[in-house]
Amino acid sequence: MQDTELLARAEAWRAEDPDPETREELAKLIGSADTKALAERFAGTLQFGTAGLRGELGAGPMRMNRSVVIRAAAGLAAYLKGKGEAGGLVVVGYDARHKSADFARDTAAVMTGAGLRAAVLPRPLPTPVLAFAIRHLGAVAGVEVTASHNPPRDNGYKVYLGDGSQIVPPADAEIAAEIAAIRTLHDVPRPDSGWETLDEDVLETYLARTDAVLAPDSPRTARTVYTAMHGVGKDTLLAAFARAGFPEPVLVAEQADPDPDFPTVAFPNPEEPGAMDLSFAAARTADPDLIIANDPDADRCAVAVKDGEDWRMLRGDEVGALLAAHLVARGARGVFAESIVSSSLLGRIAEKAGLPYEETLTGFKWIARVDGLRYGYEEALGYCVDPEGVRDKDGITAALLVTELASTLKEQGRTLLDALDDLAVAHGLHATDQLSVRVDDLAIITKAMAALREAPPAELAGLRVARAEDLTQGTATLPPTDGLRYTLDGEYRARVIVRPSGTEPKLKCYLEAVIPVEAHSDLASARAEGTRVLDAIKRDLSAAAGI
Repeated sequence: MQDTELLARAEAWRAEDPDPETREELAKLIGSADTKALAERFAGTLQFGTAGLRGELGAGPMRMNRSVVIRAAAGLAAYLKGKGEAGGLVVVGYDARHKSADFARDTAAVMTGAGLRAAVLPRPLPTPVLAFAIRHLGAVAGVEVTASHNPPRDNGYKVYLGDGSQIVPPADAEIAAEIAAIRTLHDVPRPDSGWETLDEDVLETYLARTDAVLAPDSPRTARTVYTAMHGVGKDTLLAAFARAGFPEPVLVAEQADPDPDFPTVAFPNPEEPGAMDLSFAAARTADPDLIIANDPDADRCAVAVKDGEDWRMLRGDEVGALLAAHLVARGARGVFAESIVSSSLLGRIAEKAGLPYEETLTGFKWIARVDGLRYGYEEALGYCVDPEGVRDKDGITAALLVTELASTLKEQGRTLLDALDDLAVAHGLHATDQLSVRVDDLAIITKAMAALREAPPAELAGLRVARAEDLTQGTATLPPTDGLRYTLDGEYRARVIVRPSGTEPKLKCYLEAVIPVEAHSDLASARAEGTRVLDAIKRDLSAAAGI
C-alpha cells in the first residue's frame, strides 16, 4: 500500500470513528505520518472466526475498537435476520476490561437499530452467566465482550447462538461475510435507547442453578483460598459458595477485585508461570484444603493442592479426571466428552463405568454440541459440569464440584492427590505435558507447521511414529482443523497433537504417555518414567518443528 493510500484510508476511518480516544490516536499518527504504525493498523481486518474477535485495543481495522465492534454487531444482526430471527432477543454480557462496557452498549444499540431486541447484563459478570442467560431467556443469540485470560491491552467479542453454545462453522463465515458487506458505519443505525438492562434476577436464577451441581447430602467442609485473578469472578463465586454452605474462601486480596491492568501478573492466566504465586503465599498462611483460581472472566477454574511441604497447580487433565470420577461415583449418566488435546484418561473412566464417550475438536464450541452431554472438559482448565444450565465451560460450578469432592475426601482422611493415585492404579498413569511457544511473529507458527508437514518426524523419544495424521483433512469422526496428530509405537500409547492456538499467538503441542501401574508402590517410578518420556518427546519435537 502506497503511503498516500495508507494515509487516505486512515483519514477515512478516523472520520467515521465514534470513539474520541481512537480518533485522537489516528490523528496523531496521521499528523506525524507514522506510516509504520499505520500500516500495522491497516494491514487488513481483524478476522471474525469461531472465537469471534480478539485482539489488541487501538485504532484501525486490525485492532479492537468501537468501529470494529459496531461492524461485528451489525454483521451478526444481519445474519440473525437472514435466518428468520428478526425481532428475536440478543443478550449481551461483558467483563471489566478496558472498553468492555462501551462495546456492550454499542452492541445493544446496533441490535436495537436492526429491529432485534437487546438485553444487557446488569454489570460485569462471569461469562457463564451470559451463557446461562441465553437459554434461560430464550434468546436467539448472545454476545460476551471479553478477552478471557489475554494480556491487559486485549479485548474480544465472543458470539453464542440460541442453544447457548458458541458459534461453529459455517456460522462464523456467514457472519464474517455480513460484516464484510458493511460499507460504512453511517449505514448502521445506533439509537441512544430502546434496549433493556437486566436486573439482578438473572444472576439470582443462575446462582440457584449452581446448587444443582452438588449432591444434596454431600459434606461441605473443605476450606479454600480463592483468587479472581483481577477479574469478575469474586462476587459470584462467593455467593455460590455461601449458598452451598461451604466455608467462606480466603481471598487473595491483591487480586480480588476487577482491575483491567492486571497489575500483579504478566498474563492473567492461572497456567502462566508466576500467576499463582500470590495464591501460594496466601495458602502457606491460611493452610486450606485447596486453592481455587478463576481466570478474569471466570469461565475457567484452576485448582492447586498441597504436595509435600508446598503447593502445586493440578493440570487441567488431572482436574478433568477427578471431576469425571466424582460424577461417576455419584451415579451420573449421559455422555462424557472432551477435545482431542485432552487426556485419554476420560475415555477409560467412561468405558469402565459403561458410559458413552465422545472426542471433539478443540474448544467448548464443539464439546457443548455433543448430544446427550453430561460432562465435558478440556485440558486448558475448562469444565462443563451442568450442561443443561450452561452449555460452555463454567469456572463457578466447576469450583463448587471440586470443593465438594475435596470435602468428601477430607471426611475420609484423604486428599485430591490420593484420588489421583487411585485413578493411576486403576487406569495407568496418564502423564501429560505441553510444549507451548509464544511468538511475536505469527509467521514462526506457519513455518513450524509447514516444516512438520513437509518432513514429519519418523520417531520421537526413540518411539516410532506409527501414524501421522494431518487434521486439515478431517477424520472419520472429526471435521477438518489446522492440526497434526502423531501416534507412537510401544506400550506407552504415547501421542502428540500440534496446533496453533485459536486465541493467542502460540504454537501448542500436547503430549501424553500412559505408563502401566500395578500397585500404589509403583507410582513414584511410573511418574519418573512418564517425565522422562515426555521430556524426550518435547526435545525431539522441538527439533523437528524448528522451534
